[in-house]
Amino acid sequence: MKFSTMKKLSAVAVLGASLSYLPLTNAQTASCTYAVTNDWGAGATANIVITNTGTTSINGWNVSWEYQSNTVSNLWNASLSGSNPYSASNLSWNSSIQPGQSISFGMQVNAPNGVETVAVTGDICDAASSSSSSSSVSSSSSSSVSSSSSSSSSSSSSGNSLTAVELTGEMGVGWNLGNTLDAIGGETAWGNPETTQALIDSVANAGFKTIRVPVAWSKFSDPANFVIEQSWMNRVEEVVNYALNADLYVVMNIHWDEGWMQPTYAQQEYVNNRLAIMWEQIATHFEGYDDRLLFAGTNEVMVEGDYGTPTEEYYTVQNSFNQTFVDTVRATGGNNADRYIVVQGFNTNIDHTINFAEIPTDPTTDRLLMEVHYYDPYNFTLNQSSNITQWGSIATDPNATETWANESFVDYQFSRMQTHFVNQGIGVILGEYGVISRQNVSGHEVYRNYWNEYITQSAVDHQLVPVYWDNGYAGNGGFALFDRYSGAEIEPDLIDAITSAIE
Repeated sequence: MKFSTMKKLSAVAVLGASLSYLPLTNAQTASCTYAVTNDWGAGATANIVITNTGTTSINGWNVSWEYQSNTVSNLWNASLSGSNPYSASNLSWNSSIQPGQSISFGMQVNAPNGVETVAVTGDICDAASSSSSSSSVSSSSSSSVSSSSSSSSSSSSSGNSLTAVELTGEMGVGWNLGNTLDAIGGETAWGNPETTQALIDSVANAGFKTIRVPVAWSKFSDPANFVIEQSWMNRVEEVVNYALNADLYVVMNIHWDEGWMQPTYAQQEYVNNRLAIMWEQIATHFEGYDDRLLFAGTNEVMVEGDYGTPTEEYYTVQNSFNQTFVDTVRATGGNNADRYIVVQGFNTNIDHTINFAEIPTDPTTDRLLMEVHYYDPYNFTLNQSSNITQWGSIATDPNATETWANESFVDYQFSRMQTHFVNQGIGVILGEYGVISRQNVSGHEVYRNYWNEYITQSAVDHQLVPVYWDNGYAGNGGFALFDRYSGAEIEPDLIDAITSAIE
């Protein structure tokens, strides 16, 4: 969601990336491959993937490679040394590679004479398997991917046999950590404090089983090359770990992020290229996490200010963003080869999603989910100036009630999502929904609670995962369920109305 007044509230704790180099204890036990993931002629991004092919763990690693004329301009998820030949060694969090598992790190290279693929060497690398392999993520409108890298194998999968639809049955009801890591300018820029384990524990203890973590990455990345700062990656990871520690499923995305994902032909190549570069870094960093972490490619993609029915240009380009996201994540391999991942319909609008969404091609079966949002009727849910303050069959004043978007409409919309996606094997996330607080309107909370209860129950009944939008603001026009400082419940009745859907 990106409504300015209602959604602005968040916290930046920048943690230093601690580098650690551990002694190499295993020789000739790994496959080490170099894969080009995005080639734009004068430069490229690439991954080096290290797969433990032995029977004992690798504890610490160092690999080397050399170009004829390419040079490394940025590198992430490893410690770089040397200057052609280059060497990279582990960080503290990716030093250990268990048998059958893979880790990867990425880089951006300058290529004045064309992009090269090279051999990777090192004490742990098996000479027979260390020759380069190539993978390309096209920045064109098709955003096609071909890959022969060992990173696309599923050998390091966490082994979850659930389909995407079956997974949604395990995810219960969810809560958004809104206006926080998605705040432009940093975690506290929109008024919320830094997120704590205590807050997330309160969310879990209240009965929520899933947390959506919207993230704005660009403020903490190189604006020319889109390389994400390690300190910001680490902070996002810390918050993800809070949720996993609380035994929650996590859905992490690239959120509005100042609206650079404009779905026009003029911007298509630029956006697909930027998406690929950023998601390659994010997916690589989080590759070792299990199936409780889901990646969601984007948020409410639309042409800024145009809330109408999308043109063929708009939805075609937006569909290409979804394909680029799927291709890029899958190409990073390891657990990402079959991670559950979430794509979005146009502006996450149910009608546009059903009418225009194209399911991306995915080399892995039964691991895709579709995301939509629900805020109907607008005058009741989001319009703070509206005189529409009641909703549904319990309303007592026709003049304070909309003539559309009542209970039967909710059921109709969600049943359509069930028919078009769930019944076709695509899980559905209702990634945002909610009603603003109208504390200045007597009795409004009764209808607000009822709306949320009905939407949540109908979503669950139609096999959607409902994830309530909480922007942290507890005043008039806010969505807060919890005190972001203490974790205390602000709206216990509303929390019960939502969480009772799965009892």
